[in-house]
Formats: sequence, structure tokens, C-alpha cells
Amino acid sequence: MTALLAGPIADRHAALGASFAEFGGWDMPVSYSGTGAEHQAVRAAVGLFDVSHLGKALVTGTGAAELINSTLTNDLTKITPGKAQYTLCCNDAGGVIDDLIAYLVGDDEVFLVPNAANTAAVVAALTAAAPDGVTVTDQHRDYAVFAVQGPQAPAVLDALGLPSDMEYMAFADGELVLGDARYPVRICRSGYTGERGYEVLPRWDDAGPVWDALLAEVTAREGLPAGLGARDTLRTEMGYALHGHELSEDITPLQARSSWAVGWDKPAFFGREALLAERAAGPARRLVALKATGRGILRGGCTVHLAPGSEQIGVCTSGTFSPTLKVGIGLALVDTLAGLSVGDEVTVDVRGRGVTATVVNPPFVDSHV
Repeated sequence: MTALLAGPIADRHAALGASFAEFGGWDMPVSYSGTGAEHQAVRAAVGLFDVSHLGKALVTGTGAAELINSTLTNDLTKITPGKAQYTLCCNDAGGVIDDLIAYLVGDDEVFLVPNAANTAAVVAALTAAAPDGVTVTDQHRDYAVFAVQGPQAPAVLDALGLPSDMEYMAFADGELVLGDARYPVRICRSGYTGERGYEVLPRWDDAGPVWDALLAEVTAREGLPAGLGARDTLRTEMGYALHGHELSEDITPLQARSSWAVGWDKPAFFGREALLAERAAGPARRLVALKATGRGILRGGCTVHLAPGSEQIGVCTSGTFSPTLKVGIGLALVDTLAGLSVGDEVTVDVRGRGVTATVVNPPFVDSHV
């Protein structure tokens, strides 16, 4: 059995009493004081997440931005240096190798944040497509990533003298000054919770003092350190896709309702021909959001039916109890031939028991990004 990888501040999580679980090959904190409390702290005040397991990669050289624009799905020409963009790396069949964030530093430099387990695959695909003079470097262990999320997130950064007044999906380089020590950080106004927030990237070896400073300001504002359990309930309430669930090499952007991240007018990107063909024909299945009206918690893998005992029309890709709504919610891939519309009722098989649910428009709760 392969040993799990440890993040840069595993000792601090242990000292805070965190419970741990495997995520993308990394041993990550799931919860400290309870997922529900951490979830509510993010919605009401602020939470601090360690998501250093996320990948990091640097694309440099003349034509770096052009390489990204001709391989990944979104249109990088729609943003300017200092902005970040959600995009997808697809395979030839249109399935999603990974979804990631691209930071446009300039024409000759793009910084990427892929998912933990998919970093090597993304780096390999880009390296194979790179022209002479463009280099793709895996920087997985060069930087940590901390997410500061919630209404009080700007106040946390302001108290530390870090840049916070920026547009959504903009980023800036700053410096955290602690006594005589100076720690360079890159800060992006982004996140995965639906709340106003930032992702703070210090150097891997600087992660400890940067985390300590952030946590002190978070707890001073009635916030909490938050684990991946709350990150999952928060993102599910927003209807955000998680790779390996709503997106995969077998699930295309069209099926996952992520086609907004595809630059359809671009002449080239990985999987373009397959995706154009699927768009013309219409996808055979589509992602829907489900809100339970019966008693029960929807879970990934639960089958979806038009009525109790009827033929299966889909499967839940994610499901959880919503701490905000106090009901079960989920996302599901369903056959388009079923003709589901918002307001329609379905039955979800939860451990052999039919739970009624209604098709709704995501997000399940209001976004405040």
C-alpha cells in the first residue's frame, strides 16, 4: 500500500485535533470541531482551509499563454494579466482529465492549480503539446494553498496587510510581514464555497508561520479552521463540480453543465472535435440538482428513478445533508431522454429505500462571491 503524502503543516492540524482522511493520495484534515460547525462558520463569519494537496504547475517561455489557450478549453484571451480563469483539460473523447485554475501572469508565464491526483497527468499532456522554448514544470511541493472563506475574509487579509480589494478571479502578489520575517504570497480572490474568499499561496517552507498568522485573525473573528468535510458540503450547496464525481474522463463538460468553460469559437483545444460533435447531437445525459423532500440523505452512487420501482434514469454523483437548508441535497447525472425539468419529482434509492426529491436550479443557497 502506498503511503499517503503529508502536507506542509500536518503537525499543526494534529495539534488542533483534526481528523484525517485520504484525498487524492494526500493525508488531509477532514474536520476539527465538526463539519456542521465549520460549515456554518464559513457561511456566517470565516473559515480557514488547508488545501495544499492541490497541484501547482508553471508554464513559461515564449508562447506559454498560447500553449494554454490552444490546449485547455476556456478562452484565455478573454482575461488579462493579473486575472485567473477556470478551465478544463480534456482527453480526445471530450472527457475531463482535470478542471483547474489558470493564473495569467503574462504572455510568457501561466501558473496552474490542478487537482491533487491529476497534476502529473495535466503536466504530461501539456508537456507533450509544448513547442520548443515552452517549459512545463511540476511545482506541487513548491507552494502551499490556504483558502480564507467567508464574509470576514477581507478583514482577515486586511489585518495582515495583504491585498484584498480585487475583483473576483483577480490575483496579486503580496508579502506577509511578521516581525523581521517577510513571506511572499500570491493571493487570488477565488474559492470553492460560494462565499467571498481568497486562496493564499505561500512557499511550501513558509506554510507554518503563514497559517499561524491567518488562523489567529480567523479565530479573532469567530471563525474556525475548516476541513475537507465542510469544503464538500459548502461546494455541494453551490452545485460546484468535483472531479471524480461530476467531472471525469468519462464525463464531458456538456454532460456536467460546464460548457460555459469551453471556448467554442477557438480553433483548437484538447477534445474539441468530440465536444463539437456531442454539442451538435446533444448529450445523452445531463447533470441535475436534487433537493430531498422525503426523509433521507442523498449520497453519491444512489440510483435515480422517475418513480419508486421504475427503471433507473440516472445516478447521484454527490450527495450530502445541507447544514444550511437542513435537508438532503445532491447532484445527479440523468438520461436526457427522461425529460426532467425544474420542479419535477424523482425517487432516489438510498440503501433500498425510496427518497423523494425535486429537481431544482443550483445553487441550493445564494452565492456571495
